[in-house]
Amino acid sequence: MHTLPEHIAIIMDGNGRWAQRQGLSRLEGHRAGVDSATEIVRYCGELGIPYLTLYAFSSENWKRPKDEVLGLMGILRDYLSRDSSELIEKGVRVKTIGSLERLPKALQTAILKICDKTQHGKKLTLTLAISYGSRAEITRATQNLARDVLNHKVAIENITENLFAQYLETRNLPDPDLWIRTSGEFRLSNFLLWQLSYAELYMTPVFWPDFKRADFDAALKEFAGRQRRFGKSS
Repeated sequence: MHTLPEHIAIIMDGNGRWAQRQGLSRLEGHRAGVDSATEIVRYCGELGIPYLTLYAFSSENWKRPKDEVLGLMGILRDYLSRDSSELIEKGVRVKTIGSLERLPKALQTAILKICDKTQHGKKLTLTLAISYGSRAEITRATQNLARDVLNHKVAIENITENLFAQYLETRNLPDPDLWIRTSGEFRLSNFLLWQLSYAELYMTPVFWPDFKRADFDAALKEFAGRQRRFGKSS
């Protein structure tokens, strides 16, 4: 196997368009997307990739039709409630980032339970970005840092990039090495804007429900062929 990234972040895009092409409802597309996510989580565990972050529901997704949003919430709740035993067995630790207080209570409860049940997993940290927006995250981090300055907990001259990163929700995660977006779109979509500063970007036209192990391997192969200089000369 090629050199593997430590942390992969994925925008799982194209569920609705996949469903439309199949003559199915958008929610059926999202259910098929959960199956792809489950398979990629398993594969990351098999490959020994220690960190995976999936963009499950963005802060902008609240603008979608109410029925679709409620259906998505139910699909997420069912997934988190159903797969805890496999995640525990595979050593997967589940974390979440985002404005969870906006979620239905039943989904909040499912999130708390799965995070608690899997807290001792050491093989793979699976972070689900739910009701997440990077600009909101950065804004909250700035507010919290400003409060600490006002309360004399932090001196202005001691503020660094590393210190600021400790105020982000991803403070206990390494920055992503590889960012994948499916369905042929070329947008960051308000996802991990700070953290992706030096990630390798990989876009594929494959819709997320059709994204399989071979497609993931293609992204890993592309990553292995990149020269990561971080601003330095080759």
